[in-house]
Amino acid sequence: MDRPNYHSFSIKKLNTPEFRHIWLLLYWIIFGLVFWPMERILPMHFHNVHCMLDDIIPFCEYFIIPYYFWFVFLIGMMIYGFFFDISAFKNYMKFTIITYTITLVIYAVYPTSQALRPTEFARNNIFTEIVKFMYGFDTNTNVCPSIHVLGSLAVYFSARKSRVFSSIKWRIIFLFFTILIIISTVFLKQHSVIDILMAIVISIFAYPFVYKRKKLDNLKEKSLL
Repeated sequence: MDRPNYHSFSIKKLNTPEFRHIWLLLYWIIFGLVFWPMERILPMHFHNVHCMLDDIIPFCEYFIIPYYFWFVFLIGMMIYGFFFDISAFKNYMKFTIITYTITLVIYAVYPTSQALRPTEFARNNIFTEIVKFMYGFDTNTNVCPSIHVLGSLAVYFSARKSRVFSSIKWRIIFLFFTILIIISTVFLKQHSVIDILMAIVISIFAYPFVYKRKKLDNLKEKSLL
């Protein structure tokens, strides 16, 4: 069973096969140390991202629910994999490391921003208040490609290959929430359609390095038996 015995965990066991996957968590620290100053400190000339579809898509504050559900989506899958399915956890983290690192390089080379956020809201309710709060701390810079999209696809692909969530029923559920989170980014005017497309392109590039390579490795192992 692909599940480590954490009751027997010790620092000395970090380099054993059973616990080596824990090191992958260090990437979140590295990512934060690079991303935060790029957003808040380093002066950059940002390039505006915009397309005609952005003007057609209306603002809808109710999409703040799936937008924030993204955090539950990502953390939930990471916790499940970490404790109960190491293979799914490794897939999730490898895909994240590849796509997020490419994204950081793009942000550094070609910083982007968007001017899509509404200055006035047609409705005044609890959801618009939450959106205003989100606008206050979630900047409209370094938006292309969308990290929201990349993270959602990381969860979806990992779930497809996991032991528990690989059935058709669970695949449909995960796909539904993935799509809902992705479209929430444009209905909240937090991202351009271009940001989504760029994230999908990067995901298509990264997918074979995580999942096809593993399939080839399994075939090689079988051929040696």
